[in-house]
Amino acid sequence: MDFTLETILDKMKQEIDKWIAYISDKDAERIVKRTSLQVGIHDHALLEYTKGKVNVSDKELNFTMPGGKTRHGESLTEEKVREWIVPELSSYVRHKLDELPRSLIDYQFTFNGKFRAREGSVNVRILEYVDETKKKQLQERISIYIVNKLEPGIYPTKPLETFFLSRHLLDERLFPDLDADRIISIFENIQQVNKGNKHLVEHRSYLISALRNWAENQWLPRYFDNIGTQWQREYKKKCDARLEDTEQGPIELVIYAAMLILKYEPSHSRSTGLAILNCAIELGSARAKRLTKEGSGTFAKEDVSLKDELAECAANDVFAEATIAIKQETEESYARALRFLTRLLGIGFPKSYQIKLKSGVKQWLPIKGLAKSGTHRFFANALEYPNLHPLLEEYARAAMEPFEWYEDTDGEKNCMPGSYAIFGLGLADRAYFPLVEEYMGKVDEEHQTVQNDFTVALAERHGVSAETIPTLVKCMLYCTDSMKLKIKSDMEDDRHLRLLLDQVRGLQYYEVEHIVYLIWGETDKLKKIAAKAEGDRGQWLSELAQAASRG
Repeated sequence: MDFTLETILDKMKQEIDKWIAYISDKDAERIVKRTSLQVGIHDHALLEYTKGKVNVSDKELNFTMPGGKTRHGESLTEEKVREWIVPELSSYVRHKLDELPRSLIDYQFTFNGKFRAREGSVNVRILEYVDETKKKQLQERISIYIVNKLEPGIYPTKPLETFFLSRHLLDERLFPDLDADRIISIFENIQQVNKGNKHLVEHRSYLISALRNWAENQWLPRYFDNIGTQWQREYKKKCDARLEDTEQGPIELVIYAAMLILKYEPSHSRSTGLAILNCAIELGSARAKRLTKEGSGTFAKEDVSLKDELAECAANDVFAEATIAIKQETEESYARALRFLTRLLGIGFPKSYQIKLKSGVKQWLPIKGLAKSGTHRFFANALEYPNLHPLLEEYARAAMEPFEWYEDTDGEKNCMPGSYAIFGLGLADRAYFPLVEEYMGKVDEEHQTVQNDFTVALAERHGVSAETIPTLVKCMLYCTDSMKLKIKSDMEDDRHLRLLLDQVRGLQYYEVEHIVYLIWGETDKLKKIAAKAEGDRGQWLSELAQAASRG
């Protein structure tokens, strides 16, 4: 081994030591005790070498991506990398791992290398380490968790548990023979026990991420080449790729992954779900082909389709879409479509769905900030018919579900199913104020802000009065601080002020503080106004300011 090579190796070992010192500066024992499903923290590392520069990090190495072009001036050759550096580093890292606290490294650890050599980029696995004792322990913990905590289905589970469980079940080093039916059943169970829980979206996100990583990095590369990029994948079937009978289970898991992506991920992820589903079709999956046309088959055909001279409706639960074609712009056409949707949601169709509307009419609700979507337009059109308002209320009650959103909305325009119908009814008639208040009680203001725009429109339409104040207070409780509500002068009227004070009695101080902020700004501003006011009005303003203060 020449001096140059020894120098390079020493530098690599120094960088490995630095990385180990960096990861060791953690309270590993405390971290792994958060859940029994975590037995270690780190499971991979990457050493990168280019022209004398060495870097060790937690990066993954994608062996399916082509290497870079030859770099002139490199002293290393591929032969030296494979015959000298890799064995030396493998032995060195293994020795270092044995010295580390047991909780720091996962049951398995891979150490990869990416070297710039004279011949070009050399990507190589330096070490693959498995702790068999820890592996067996993890398998036992997974089994105990499923039997004792998940299968009884009594209580919601923790997102952190779902994060680890979903990845473990799809880890072919832990479970070489993937049981697709069992995995799908467990994933569905996780969603069921967390239904109506504010963390449901987080659980689903972890499930989808695990499935997508498995499909893209483990399963698809067996049959397809990625001719796109790491970020924008494009698949081309390998010449000799064919699906064996023994692989029917895994392809069901691939289809399931695609379905979850299409149902629950943002619209920009639809291309990924469709690409995965199309790969299954290319491999001859009749079910994947049928799903794109007919849906999952969970519902009877008469429940997901309607066709007559007035309207044509079709629903696909795989895409979480309802297509509605209004053939004649009449009250009865929209009535039939509304009954179709209400029944559909009642039998378990995904509430996070969207409407693809074919209609010659283009109405929008008089509320700024709402998404201009097919779903929005359908309900705005239907709301033009007063006789349909009871049907719209019936639909809204069937559609409302915390932590679910229409699929053609995103970000600040997110809105819970039923929103458009309820907003329109609330603006049209005060008789629907109880429905508005019920809706507000289900809103997740952390992920939805369209209630701000609706509340502003509600105040402008109905004004501030004894009849509207209770509903306005309920709305404000679920609006965010960014809302611009111009009702300060109306609320300072003696009658309205007394009613407002009655409404906030019994609320937590921070809830009153929030309402005060939306009307007057900071509580200190209200205190200054109260100090200048006289008589009962000054007393009421002071009481309101006191209710908005801690202690």
